Amino acid sequence: MSTTTTPTPRSGLAAVRGSRRVLADRRSRILVFIAMAALTLLAVLVSGQLLQGAAGAMDLSNVNQPPSSSDWFGTDRYGRDMVARTLVGLRFSLVVGTVAAASSSVIALVLAAIAVTGGRMAETVVNWLVDFFLALPHLVLLILLTFAMGGGTNAVIIAIAVTHWPTLTRVLQAKARTVMASEYVASSRALGTGWWQLVRHHLLPHLLPHFLVGTVLMFPHAILHEAALSFLGLGIDPSQPAIGILLSEAMGTLSNGQWWLALLPGLCLLVVVKLVDSIGENLRALLDPRSFHL
Repeated sequence: MSTTTTPTPRSGLAAVRGSRRVLADRRSRILVFIAMAALTLLAVLVSGQLLQGAAGAMDLSNVNQPPSSSDWFGTDRYGRDMVARTLVGLRFSLVVGTVAAASSSVIALVLAAIAVTGGRMAETVVNWLVDFFLALPHLVLLILLTFAMGGGTNAVIIAIAVTHWPTLTRVLQAKARTVMASEYVASSRALGTGWWQLVRHHLLPHLLPHFLVGTVLMFPHAILHEAALSFLGLGIDPSQPAIGILLSEAMGTLSNGQWWLALLPGLCLLVVVKLVDSIGENLRALLDPRSFHL
């Protein structure tokens, strides 16, 4: 004969407390990772700023040296330190990626707000723009826009900013539509609340977490596309040590066995991109309560 054990209130309370501890530990680990990753990126930015002079310093008695204890990433054909040039290039990529991703995210936020508050015509126009830009080959559009603007840093930033917003617009538009369908927004509209008040008091507080995560997740794409445009000669001045320019210059030296000129800067770029992407994924897990359900 079997007996059924009924959980006591005390055991249930202990289980709840245990779940809360696990949840708190997970949040703490995510916060620690985000902080460490952010400090690493900050170190790259500061190092790149401080080493700008060293990145251009030539030493013709120390040309084409492989990695060693004195030159960790080796030197190029002019004897320039590749560690300094790589850090300066990564700093440039981070700055361009930050400005371009933030600008593109602002475009997405504005269009999403217009689509859900401006009526059926506004929503149709925004949806058509999103579909149009998503249908175009991304890299080809970037190249055409950068070339049409004459190249250079500003052209790269503008080209990335005006081509990376469609996906985030879709996400923000879906979230905004849910907010606008709520009862308190309907009541606010019935009381005559204006467009800006609706956006400011109802939409923005709900969209800002998704806006922040979307910006961070857009960041790696912006960095890679900046490097691609620089590699093709459409980025900044070729005399500047951008990662794309370093890789482009290194292509002609691989056959001579100078592998470090391309491999090490390329690996550093991938590490930075992965680090930023991991920050975005962990930030999304931190801001999305559903990801912490046990």
